[in-house]
Amino acid sequence: MIKQSELPDTIAIFPLAGALLLPRSRLPLHIFEPRYLQMVEDALKTPGRLIGMIQPNEVPGRNGPGLHTIGCAGRITQFSETEDGRYMITLGGVSRFRVQKEIEGFCPYRRCEVSWEGFDRDLGNDEEDQQFHRSEFLTLLSRYFDTRGLSADWDTLKEADDELLINSLSMMLDFDAEDKQALLEAPSLQTRRETLVTLIEYSMRGGQEGELIQ
Repeated sequence: MIKQSELPDTIAIFPLAGALLLPRSRLPLHIFEPRYLQMVEDALKTPGRLIGMIQPNEVPGRNGPGLHTIGCAGRITQFSETEDGRYMITLGGVSRFRVQKEIEGFCPYRRCEVSWEGFDRDLGNDEEDQQFHRSEFLTLLSRYFDTRGLSADWDTLKEADDELLINSLSMMLDFDAEDKQALLEAPSLQTRRETLVTLIEYSMRGGQEGELIQ
């Protein structure tokens, strides 16, 4: 188990809109841009093998790094190289972080000084949602999948632990970057589940405001 004091003050940053990584979850990535190939190679040389996933926050006319304040660091847990030099990696979510400042200087990829304070829970055991009514949630999810023409392994969904189910859906479902950010910043698994239900309901209404199904 990693301690917060063992996490580095500086990490490589991979801004990727719509790509969400959560603690104790896994995110597969296909790396092909030269700067990010270098980022992976450099990360593999470090003890933690950490890369910080973060949502871009580009607003016309705004000065600044163009990044959201909060991201999630992942450890490279799987790595393979294709014949044409691309990398296939898997990040295992370690902890969320807060960007302090971007580091200037010559480097093909971006790096930031970060703080891990306030995210102690990310380094603990799996989180449970005591208010989770799985059958009602899966009924809603089934309706959502039907409207989107999606299929699912329902036996696996029924058996998955609370955190695995909620976090996996938060990462996989097709929400925009700001919605993904809201899921990332949720302070607890229960809050993330409530946010996920809100987003599913909103999507099923075609983006129209209205009463939510509880």
